[in-house]
Amino acid sequence: MGNREVGPDEAPSYEMLHRAHYARVLQLCRLLLVDRQEAEDVTQEVFLRLFREYEAQSRPIAWGPWLTRVTVNACRDRRRSGWWRWWRDRDEAFQEAGYPSRDPTPEEWVSGREQRERIWHSFRGLSSRQREVFVLRYAEEWSTEEIAKALGLTAGSVKRHLFRAVRHVRKAVGDR
Repeated sequence: MGNREVGPDEAPSYEMLHRAHYARVLQLCRLLLVDRQEAEDVTQEVFLRLFREYEAQSRPIAWGPWLTRVTVNACRDRRRSGWWRWWRDRDEAFQEAGYPSRDPTPEEWVSGREQRERIWHSFRGLSSRQREVFVLRYAEEWSTEEIAKALGLTAGSVKRHLFRAVRHVRKAVGDR
């Protein structure tokens, strides 16, 4: 199986969709659920749903936005489950993926780690709705209107949740 581009009249294969969206969906689950294992489990559920939907589709579909909506809903369902309530209070530090960058000095590494821990702790303190809006806006780079439509909110409600989330995170980081 090669890495060829999909033509304008050609639908991408399931494998291409999986390869293109897996890391993004996993990151989204990780941000919304906090727990790494839960995020991996929900990511697998999302891609099972993708496979079923892919097999059933007879018309073209925008898979990226579809996957994001399914991911947010799957994370929401997981948070509502009884099993989730048992695990949600675990304090697990967020582990960043190895993104390419220059090597930090030991002082930068410690300072950066402390800053990331403050941000992560603050992020975990957001309500689930604020977390969803924040992630869709800043991690997925969706517009206010796209978020409102996906979450079934008004644009004003999205802006209000986003304002409160940003204010909460800035306060924890010390940025007034």
